[in-house]
This record gives sequence, C-alpha cells and structure tokens, in this order.
Amino acid sequence: MRATSVHRASALRPAVGWLLAAAAFAASAAPAQAAQALRGDDIAWLQRATFGPDSASVARYERLGREGYLDDELAGRDDTLPPAIRAMLDRFAVIDTPPGQLLAAFRRQRERLKDAPDDAARDAAKQALQHYRRQLYLQDAQVELLHAIYGGDQIKEQMVWFWLNHFSIYAAKGGVRLFAADYEENAIRPHALGKFRDLVMATLESPAMLIYLDNAKNARGRTNENYARELMELHTLGVGSGYTQQDVQQLALILTGAGIGPRAGMRLGRRRLPPGVVRDGLFVFNPNKHDFSDKVLLGRRIAGSGFDEIGQAVTLITRQPACARFISRQLAEYFVADRPPPALVAAMARTFQRTDGDIAAVLRTMFDSPALTADRGGKFKDPTRFLVSAMRLAYDGKPIGNAVPLVNWLNRMGEPVFGRITPDGWPLDGASWSGSGQMARRFDVARAIGSGRNRLLTAAGDASPAHPEVPAMDTPLYRGTLAPQLSAATRTALGQARSAPEWNTFLLSSPDFNYR
Repeated sequence: MRATSVHRASALRPAVGWLLAAAAFAASAAPAQAAQALRGDDIAWLQRATFGPDSASVARYERLGREGYLDDELAGRDDTLPPAIRAMLDRFAVIDTPPGQLLAAFRRQRERLKDAPDDAARDAAKQALQHYRRQLYLQDAQVELLHAIYGGDQIKEQMVWFWLNHFSIYAAKGGVRLFAADYEENAIRPHALGKFRDLVMATLESPAMLIYLDNAKNARGRTNENYARELMELHTLGVGSGYTQQDVQQLALILTGAGIGPRAGMRLGRRRLPPGVVRDGLFVFNPNKHDFSDKVLLGRRIAGSGFDEIGQAVTLITRQPACARFISRQLAEYFVADRPPPALVAAMARTFQRTDGDIAAVLRTMFDSPALTADRGGKFKDPTRFLVSAMRLAYDGKPIGNAVPLVNWLNRMGEPVFGRITPDGWPLDGASWSGSGQMARRFDVARAIGSGRNRLLTAAGDASPAHPEVPAMDTPLYRGTLAPQLSAATRTALGQARSAPEWNTFLLSSPDFNYR
C-alpha cells in the first residue's frame, strides 16, 4: 500500500467506522437517474482547480475544455457573485464604510468606555464595544467565506485564501479587525494572480499588516524588527535561505517611517503633501520617522533615500532564487500534496524567476503538470476547504441568507478566518487536521449542513424555521463528480442511510469527500 493510502486510511478510520455503522439502518436512499460522469482525471483536476466543483464550474469546464477553462481562471476577471450574496455583502459596514471612518467609530467607542462616569455606564460601554468588535469580525469572516463559496473564478478565490493565510493577520490584535476586510478586498484580491512583488508591496502598505506586525511603531531610534523578520522568514525567503540577523536589522531600518496616519491624512485633505511624505489611504510614509542612513541588504547597498528604499528592498528580496523556490513549494503543498514532487517545485520556481514572479504563470506551470493529479485523493482538506466544498456541493450556487453559521463552524473546527495568533498562518498538511477531536467536530458540521438544521436560509435575527429545508445532494453534480470515485465502504454506508439528512451527513463525513 502506498504511504499516502496508509495515511488516508488511518486519518479517517473513525469516519469509516461511523459510516459502516449505518449498515444497521434499514431503508436505502431513493435511487436517482444516472448522469454521464467526467473522466477521472478531469474530476481530479477540477477538485484542485476549485474549492469543490459545482454545476457552474463543471458546465464551464465541459464547454471550454481544460485549457480554455484554465485560461479563463488565470485571467481572474470573474469576480461576480449572485445578486443576493452581493447585496448581503454591500450591507456590511466593513465593506460599505471607508477604513478611516471605521477607525474613527472604533475610537469613539473606546472614548465612551474611558469617559464612563460610573460602573453602570462603564459596563454598558464595555458591552457595546465588545459587540461592535464582534460584529466587525463576523463581517470580516463572512466576506471571505461567501467569496470562496460563490466566487466564479475558483482558482482566484483559492489564491485569495492562500495569500490571506500566507500573509496572515490576526483580527483580535488591536485595530486589525477594522481593516481585515479592506486587506482582503484591496491588498490581496487585486494582486492574487499578478506579480508577487506587487502583492508584497500591497500587504506591506496595508493598515492591517502594519498594526499586526508592529511596523506602525517602527521609527528611527525606536526600531521594531517584527515585520522585517517575518517579511523575510514567512512571506518571501523562508527559513534557512541564507539571510542573516544583520539583514533583518537592515531591512527594519529601511522600513522605518512606514505606518498609518489617519488624522494627518484627513487634515491634509487635497493639499500638496510635504516633501518625502507618501500617502495612500491610511498608509503614510513619514520621512521624519525614517532612518536615512545607507543600508546593506543581502549583500546589496541601498542608499538612504526614503520611501524608494522600500521598493528597492522588496524588489531585491522577491528576485532572490530562494524566494522563487519558497513560494513555489508553498503553492505546490497547498494544491498538490503535503510533499510535492521536487521536479514540479523546481519547474514552478524556474517560471517564477523567468517571469519576474508572475503568479498566474507559476500556477499555469503547476496546473499543466501531470503531477497535479498523479496522486488523486491524496490531499486531505483543511477545515476551510472542507466547509467551502461542502457548501458548494450541498447548495450548488443557491444563495444563503445568513452566513454567521459558517463563521461559527469554522471557528469550532479550529481554523477561524483571521484567527491565527502567530504570523505563520494555519498549517495546510493533513496531519494537522485529522486527529480524532478534529474529526468529531467536522462530523458535527457535516450533520448541520446535511440536515438543513443550520439557519443558513434564515436571515440573521429571524426565528428558525419549523421545518428545516434539507439540501438535495444526490444530484447530477454529485453523480457526475464524486459518485464515480466512491469506495465500496462508502457506497455500502450510503445505501443503508434511512433518510436524506443521514445520507447527506454520511457523504460529507466520508473519507472520499474529505480527501481530494
């Protein structure tokens, strides 16, 4: 037996046992008309190109063929969402309100708490602030999950999630949650398939990143190395790539003065900026806080010149061969296997260097490679992939009215959006997510989705319906994609389910669904 098969069998042995226990159930699910299935390699490819196939992605694949589909996806132009989902997002304050106004409102909430005249007023102000912070986080997380489930360009949506995890931020720190949705919409999403250097610069200038990794505090004479270290270790070069502590220190000096300045920005309005000041939204480069000494980074001299030093440093770092290898390996680990073939990683790295970090070109090298589907069913889904793929199968493009349960489920499974305290992002290997406790929580989520008892179709704040709407999952989509790949054990268990909710739950809990 292959090593991946051994791991697969051991990781989901509880699920297999639970499914086989269903053999005691008497009635089988109603038979359904068979649908013509895609070839196995096509299904495996679509499983990697999407969070999980839905009818729209299958139809587009059948119409365009693999190359045409890939061309469309890597163009990354289809950011459309169902009108009902778009309308839901447009009602969120984190989308509808400029970041500066969100920050001002947050400060007013804190001032009310600080200025409360007595204990009762202080308790009320504290509860109001906690509610405000909670609502902002719920909106931040819903934005990302709804895009992942309903977004038309699934490669782009996966890359948005991948980069959000790679350039990880922690919403609970300070004011980070105020800017998390802006980070996703304006730093990550526009650059998810573009040049890697541009993506690094966009994250560098984001208020969310500047606050989270403390560069907003990095100033001449009071140097903070946090962001400089993570920029090299986690974002670009990787551990053991040859940079030194002196390189970290020099990069920290280069980054002095890069922070946020909402009050200065609002005061300046449309007037000409002072010499050397660079402002873009809440990002402000303040030359008065910058160390203008000459620096030596990765063996290259960078003359003290202000904001231009940052661009030079990012260009130098992202053109290192180590950066090409590190990013290529991370991408291959996410899409292909926990231990991707070295030849594939090397080919992707060569493309990275040849195209000056063109992310779409690197992805094309990977998606055109036979290695992408060589180990079918060998990549275990992390909680986000599990949840999003389950929703895409169960609801198949049907808009939901309440996304809060999605956020709660992901929190329960231990991978909350913007919830990783450390800056290394959530682990994406199977071993990190296949423990018995993890699987028990995953089965609970499978039951909630499969049974329809989940409030997804009920607008937030409304009462639960008396009769939940059970999603129909034994559909042409299922029969054309997942059904041909099912193991005998899973087929036996599904055949013994005594109701549609049980059938749905068994399917979502099966090893066949949890691996791709």
